[in-house]
Amino acid sequence: MAIRAEADKRSRRRGAELEEALLQATIDEVAEGGYARLTIDRVAQRAGTNKTAIYRRWPNRAALAFAAYRHFVARPTALPDTGDLRTDVLELLRGAAARMGSAVGSQILRGVMSEMHTHPELFQHLREELAHEPGAMMTILGRAVARGEARPDALRPRVATVPVVLLRQEYLMDPDAGISEETLIELVDQVFLPMVRL
Repeated sequence: MAIRAEADKRSRRRGAELEEALLQATIDEVAEGGYARLTIDRVAQRAGTNKTAIYRRWPNRAALAFAAYRHFVARPTALPDTGDLRTDVLELLRGAAARMGSAVGSQILRGVMSEMHTHPELFQHLREELAHEPGAMMTILGRAVARGEARPDALRPRVATVPVVLLRQEYLMDPDAGISEETLIELVDQVFLPMVRL
């Protein structure tokens, strides 16, 4: 009876609760079997739902995997707030680099990029997902503007995303190499700070 009650409870999940379960199931599947073994069937089974619930939200496994990556891997748990723009940006990038290089993060990023040619619609989907990215850096940059550490006209999403976009590009060029501290410092000191400082 307890098993059936639990199954009934899982089947009644909707909205954000169901989406969270699907994304978590995706992460668990990648962690357990790698991206190559990831299927919509396996995610649905692990989440205790049906494939239709997944396909209503994501058109294919690559889109699902990328959404799970964005939800659980790409976002920091807390934003650095040291009172110094350079330190905050470096801390944010260090965390992002570590998450990109994690076993689950690297599996998903490589897998999604390998499927871009087979799913032309995925490119647009990824663009839409990435359009929501500036939040963390906009907050950090906004604090710097308020402290008088950065120019007010620099507080724009396209400017704020520069460090993270460059970091992602570094990673995708050679995922196996990792991203060194020297690279992070160069991105911040030679590219980003000159763009935004007074």
